[in-house]
Amino acid sequence: MVRPKQSIQSHRKDEHVFLAEKFHQDDRQNDFDGLRFIHQSLPELAIADVDISTQFAGTTWQSPFYINGMTGGSQQTKKLNAQLAQVAQIAGLPMATGSQSVAIKDPTLVDTFSVIREFNPAGFILANIGAGNDLSVAQKAVAMTQANALEIHVNTAQEVVMPEGDREFYWLDQIGEIVANLDVPVIVKEVGFGMSAETIAKLQSVGVTNIDVSGKGGTNFVTIENERRRDKAYDYLSDWGQSTVESLFESQAFQNELTILASGGIRNPLDIVKALRLGASAVGISGQILHMLIKTGPTETAEQLLAWQAQIQSIMAMLGARNLTALQSAPMILSPNLRHYLNERHLSL
Repeated sequence: MVRPKQSIQSHRKDEHVFLAEKFHQDDRQNDFDGLRFIHQSLPELAIADVDISTQFAGTTWQSPFYINGMTGGSQQTKKLNAQLAQVAQIAGLPMATGSQSVAIKDPTLVDTFSVIREFNPAGFILANIGAGNDLSVAQKAVAMTQANALEIHVNTAQEVVMPEGDREFYWLDQIGEIVANLDVPVIVKEVGFGMSAETIAKLQSVGVTNIDVSGKGGTNFVTIENERRRDKAYDYLSDWGQSTVESLFESQAFQNELTILASGGIRNPLDIVKALRLGASAVGISGQILHMLIKTGPTETAEQLLAWQAQIQSIMAMLGARNLTALQSAPMILSPNLRHYLNERHLSL
């Protein structure tokens, strides 16, 4: 039997996975290294007393981290989505799919996303579309995975560098329409270039209440898309954007009104705890989990993420933090570079 020719969009999905793994670095430094907790020798707390659960849109997540959007749209990424769904089910983690726009345009690819619900029938699943799509597309994406929530990703830097990327970015009104009319909660997320206070304020003005600031420090879509270009013309933008830590600083003034999520550059449980300390309600992880999955398979990946949950509990116990609310008062020292960023942006922590 002759297989149908792979579409440009499906090939791009496979390229993204290949390049994300190619450029993955376990020892990559980022701004989380500029944060230090002050050790508490007498926490007066048992590890078993620590509650690591968090709230999102009226639901309780037993873990403060989740599998963020990565894959789907090709037969290779269908297999990865099935495995990630197994990981999510075993470890009890919410899971977001990769961008479903490709399957909206080509219905033969729907199963590369719906496979998530097949392998995780009772899990919390987040659908995913790009900004610029309308309400009908959002509804189709949610129905495709029987999703509990929707991510709308904003990715101007990626689109600019992507050879076939969009060149018009009039997104705000459609985001507002989706938020106002969709039957499930909506998260607006970056794809690794961070968010400013100005961006967060614009999103709030159209009714957005859940934001993933997703900063630089992990998977770099400028680097990935530039690698796909024949001319490699945009290598000078590889450091574009704000880090996840800087983006959490930018969100400080909004944290009492909005649910702030964080992703980008999360390497280990300590990074998760640091992001939670800076005000994230939950932390999304993509590249590190994809790397684990490719290297060890779904069962070992799930076991590792269950171990991460126990380690988060232990770190919080060492800080004397009984829950995530208490954690946000844990004393912390910032590097000179991070302190300089706060000063330059007239922000306080």
